[in-house]
Parts: sequence; C-alpha cells; structure tokens
Amino acid sequence: MPEVLLRTVTGPVRAAAIDGVVLPHEHLRTDMRWAVGIDSDPHRWLDEEQTVTAELRELRQSGRLGLVVDLTCLGMGRDAAALARIAAGSRVPVIAATGLYAGPFCHVGDADVDTLTARLMDEILSGVDGTGVFPGVIGEVGCWGAEPTPAEERCLVAAARASLRTRLPVATHGRNAFALLEILLGQNLPASRVAVGYAGGDLGTARKIAEAGAYVSLGSLALGADEAARLALGLIEDGHAGRLLLSTGLSRVAQVRRYDGPGYADLFEALLPRLREAGVGDDVLHTITHTNPLRWLTESLSAS
Repeated sequence: MPEVLLRTVTGPVRAAAIDGVVLPHEHLRTDMRWAVGIDSDPHRWLDEEQTVTAELRELRQSGRLGLVVDLTCLGMGRDAAALARIAAGSRVPVIAATGLYAGPFCHVGDADVDTLTARLMDEILSGVDGTGVFPGVIGEVGCWGAEPTPAEERCLVAAARASLRTRLPVATHGRNAFALLEILLGQNLPASRVAVGYAGGDLGTARKIAEAGAYVSLGSLALGADEAARLALGLIEDGHAGRLLLSTGLSRVAQVRRYDGPGYADLFEALLPRLREAGVGDDVLHTITHTNPLRWLTESLSAS
C-alpha cells in the first residue's frame, strides 16, 4: 500500500497504519425526515451518538474493525462534529463525505454544474460546516427514482469534476447503478475511483460494473445477507474479487442493536460467515474487506 494519508475526521491517518476491516459505506448520523415532512420515523433518522460509539468501540476492541467511511453528505443530516466525537470515543478512524444527495434531499434548484462543483470544492478545501473536518470522499451521490433527474445528473457531474480536481474517490447510490456510473465516466473520471452502491439483484449488472473497472459496493442490510452473499460469490467466481466492496450500510435508528437491530456487526456476523461457509478463503476476504476499500480510497492519491 503506497504511503498516503487518509483524511479522517480527527486528522490525517496513514493508510498503511489501518488494520482490520474497512467499512466503505456506513452512516453514523443521519436525518432524512425534513425533505418528506415527517417529524419522527425510525426508518429515516439516526441520532444515537453514544450507541453508535459503543458499537464501533466493541468492534474495534475485538480487533475486527479498522476504518469507517461515513457516506452522509449534504442533505442527509450530516454532523461532522458528531462524527469527530464518535471517532474519538470509539478509537475508530472515520472518513466524512461531501456531495449532493439525490432527489428531494439534494435541494439544488436550478443551480448549474459550475455552481455545484464550486460548492463541493469549498468543502473539500475549506472543511465542512466550519468544523475543521475535511471530507475524504465524495458521496453518496446518485438518483432517488428509477432514472436520474436533470438536477441529479448535474450533481453527479459536479461530483466527477470535483473528484478530477482533488483525486477524492466517489460513491454512488441509486437503482439504475450502471447509468450513474456512465454519467461519471462521461466526465473522464477513472472507473477505479468509483464505488457503485448496488442494491439490485441482477448479477449481470454487477458484473458490468466490475468489468468497467469500478467497484461494486454491496451492503448486508440493504440487500440482506443471503442476497449480498449470492452476488458477492458470483463476482468472486467470475474473477472480480478485486472489484468488490462489502459493508453493513446501517443508516437508521431501527437498525442499531439498542433497538433490536443487527447493528454495525451485521457484516461480521451475517455476511462474512456465509461467504466462509461457501468456501471463500481468508486471503480473499482480506482483499475484499481491507485491500480493496483502501485501494479505492487511496489509489488516485498515491499517483498525485
């Protein structure tokens, strides 16, 4: 692993110093209620700082968890100061995100691509919300419906252009996953800089994403452990283990253990055991859960 620095919420961390599993798509604090006019819904918010800190600390102390990438960007209730407290309290390095989320949450009106790009660049260069926290990833950006709207497409183009200027990686979210990747690639963004959040069931589409050179990012909670394992095994069998990312994808209060959810340990306790039972070796799992996400985060930085 090249000697590069990761931008974490508590300061720069050497990529080579990260041991344990890297969770490349998590949410530690969100609020998705405002855009849909709902005051309280356990499926649309997560504000349990002590609970989240305790869960991450337990995974860290067990030696399993090395790094968390929080993909809560603009419009999703991001709280950089809370992320810094969670990272410090759990002793787990956390990477924060910038980006303009999808649908009713991106709230960009008629702003053009240059304006949106400048907004992202300001956060990347000056920090998030006056906290002194610098984002280390752009995402998750994408679409809320079946296809990206003109506004969502502008947000994707802005993400690609900000990535080209700063070399930060990009993470996507949305149903038509390959269409989102094509928009980014249309800006000449290297595919290896993109983690495509895939929540579909078609192995062929996941294969196309990997063949294009991007990472296929699967979440055990979004897909369910059985479905995520099926897709992961298919990609591994096709020779695409090097383009696979696995995470839990926790994003709401109903999913934490305090409220009888599976918690951030779901990847370790549900998905990874299924892959081991199917015959996936520890060396391959290390590649998928450690080498791949660090490569996604740092490959372009090491070339700067």
